[in-house]
Amino acid sequence: MTAYEITLKDQARERIDGADAYSQEGQLTTFFRTTSDRQVVDCWSVRLASFRTSEIMAVRRLDDADALAPVAPLRTA
Repeated sequence: MTAYEITLKDQARERIDGADAYSQEGQLTTFFRTTSDRQVVDCWSVRLASFRTSEIMAVRRLDDADALAPVAPLRTA
């Protein structure tokens, strides 16, 4: 199972499990689940989560082994 982990401006982290694609839609970045044989975002894709693009600092794709690990908190100085 794939997932994406995003880091927001306030240093919060969010993980979107089951997402295998993302796309910018206007002011939002939306994460999608597509069917396994079609790796494109189309009308059959399922929207899982949307975030304001200006709030996203980083996006990281997690593959099978990484997706099962818990999200580690960020260290602050």
